[in-house]
Amino acid sequence: MTTEKPHDTFPRQYARTGRFTAGAPRSFSVSPDGARVLFLRSRGEQRPANLLWRLDVATGAESVLADPGALLGGGAEELSAAERARRERSRETSAGIVGYALDAAGRTAVFALSGRLFAVDTTSGAARELPAATPLLDPRPSPDGAHVAYATPGGELRVSAADGSGDRLLAGPEADGISWGQAEFIAQEEMGRDRGYWWAPDGSALLAARVDDSPVRRWWIADPANPGRPPAEVAYPAAGTPNAEVGLWLLGLDGTRTEIRWDRAAYPYLARVHWSAGGPPLLQVQARDQREQLVLEADPATGATTVLVTERDADWLELFGGVPVRRADGQLVRITDRDGARVLTVGEKALTDAGLHVRSVLGTDGENVLFTASAGAAEFERRPPGWLGVFEAGPDGVREVGDGALGAVRGAGTTVLTTADPLRPGSTVTVHREGAEPLTVASHAATPLITARPVFRFAGERRIPCAVLLPTGYDPDVDGALPVLMDPYGGPHGQRVVQAHNPHLVSQWFADQGFAVIVADGRGTPGHSPGWEKSINRRTAEVSVQDQVDALHALAEQFPLDLAKVAVRGWSYGGYLAAAAVLREPDVFHAAVAGAPVTEHDLYDTHYTERYYGDPAVEPEVYRANSLVEMAPSLRRPLMVVHGLADDNVVVAHSLRLSTALLAAGRPHTVLPLSGVTHMTPQEQVAENLLLLQVRFLKESLGLL
Repeated sequence: MTTEKPHDTFPRQYARTGRFTAGAPRSFSVSPDGARVLFLRSRGEQRPANLLWRLDVATGAESVLADPGALLGGGAEELSAAERARRERSRETSAGIVGYALDAAGRTAVFALSGRLFAVDTTSGAARELPAATPLLDPRPSPDGAHVAYATPGGELRVSAADGSGDRLLAGPEADGISWGQAEFIAQEEMGRDRGYWWAPDGSALLAARVDDSPVRRWWIADPANPGRPPAEVAYPAAGTPNAEVGLWLLGLDGTRTEIRWDRAAYPYLARVHWSAGGPPLLQVQARDQREQLVLEADPATGATTVLVTERDADWLELFGGVPVRRADGQLVRITDRDGARVLTVGEKALTDAGLHVRSVLGTDGENVLFTASAGAAEFERRPPGWLGVFEAGPDGVREVGDGALGAVRGAGTTVLTTADPLRPGSTVTVHREGAEPLTVASHAATPLITARPVFRFAGERRIPCAVLLPTGYDPDVDGALPVLMDPYGGPHGQRVVQAHNPHLVSQWFADQGFAVIVADGRGTPGHSPGWEKSINRRTAEVSVQDQVDALHALAEQFPLDLAKVAVRGWSYGGYLAAAAVLREPDVFHAAVAGAPVTEHDLYDTHYTERYYGDPAVEPEVYRANSLVEMAPSLRRPLMVVHGLADDNVVVAHSLRLSTALLAAGRPHTVLPLSGVTHMTPQEQVAENLLLLQVRFLKESLGLL
């Protein structure tokens, strides 16, 4: 544990510790015999680089398998531009070993460090560097441990012999814009697919994505604070414009090549690939409008595919983590929407009902499927707002594995559970094995300088999940009604109301500045029901803002809120929602801070934007109705817009277009540009001052200073 520094503050600590992830164990794997658990963990905020650790399940002893400092000889870690971009897509803020992969026996772990290839024997602890073209990306061993495949920033897919005898090219770009074995921008940013190749179960071949991004339009991200530097060229597939062309090939280690064929014109999105000993490869492919998708089985010998499942939805089809996948018996495991519920299916049989809202599949173990779920519509109010659990479905039915569990990993009877509690900082990781006492994996994460005290409520007729945070030491009889700060994300894939402590820390910090802070997960956010998520279709601004209004008014009946002083803040979709709130409902919201907001949806990417708004050439009226730029003339409340100039996800053009429209309409506003900052703001001083400036702006705007 670390101690408070003489001039430390919560905002600095929050940034310095990577949101208190430095020192927390993560990325768990269980060996096939259940005897060893591997994981990543740094030694704490003072030494934030992750090491690879091993826990002996029989004794509980922890030992270091790989230490970046020792492997690099004390030298500094160097990241390629491609690796930095990959980490930006995955929101990875840590250093050192940020990921690893195992062979089928769990004997060999491989990882990239400073663009070099390393392998470690997980039983003996012997580590070695393997020959490889550097810098490299995403190394993964073959199931038999004989080879290690990896990608390069130049678009190559290469294979290194695990015995150190050599390295060779498996596939390379035939022209500019082509890459092998890497996930394209859209797959990483929006589909949850961060890899571009998959080993055959016998280690004789790989399925590899071939990406041609030459059709994608080029944008240039400049650094205005350093005009001598040339702008960075980015292939950005904005809504209504061409995507990268993605194919899939079977590449044999013997040099053979077979194209995996499906109707790529009708289903251009390669969303998922799975290949295990349970059967032939599985592919999940989507139509561009995401209203239809297929699960395909591929024949490795011919490349032909057979349709196993066809799904259609009038709104859109979601993609889920861990599926489609096969059990060991070859049965297909999916998550799908049936009769208004999101259920787990094996074959054609639904294993869950409306009591659970299935979120992801964590893995399979024999006939058992491990998965996460929220309370479904039939049980929604029996659990507290933001509840999540881990469940197991098998021959004996469905049972809960861990109340309040965030995730789990299992192998051969050994289960690693990660749980959280809103009353306790951080999370707890325990290792369970039948007949033995649970083991606790140590955490070196810093203790926050403040304590979050969320109060959970369902608000209004729609029972909107909310968390309310009041100032530490607040006494309503003495202090009276409080000014309000709505602090939402409020959009797809962004649940903020959770039964955990650390996710509410920033909201508590704002509360301690004198606000009653409300976090409301309105319609469109995950964790409720398919209908809840899809009710924002074509009308995100209207629905998202209305739910913030309704939550505010409902909670004002339970808490001492001053409805004459209400502000709203948010980042990314939350920034869009904050600006939309103050533009659409100025009688309710009296000031806003909008961070990195999407202001014109045709400036955002295809897979996300077209899911909710359609094709801009076909439905331009939907884009106009949800555009902040179109709403700009209605501004009559203070608005601060914050944006990182180096953001290549929500580019700064969004905020500049909004500012231009506000200026043209004669509407005063504030713009805060962040030089060198991307969509994340990890810099310690920037993070602190950004929070302080927001507080001052909001207090001045509400007449509190």
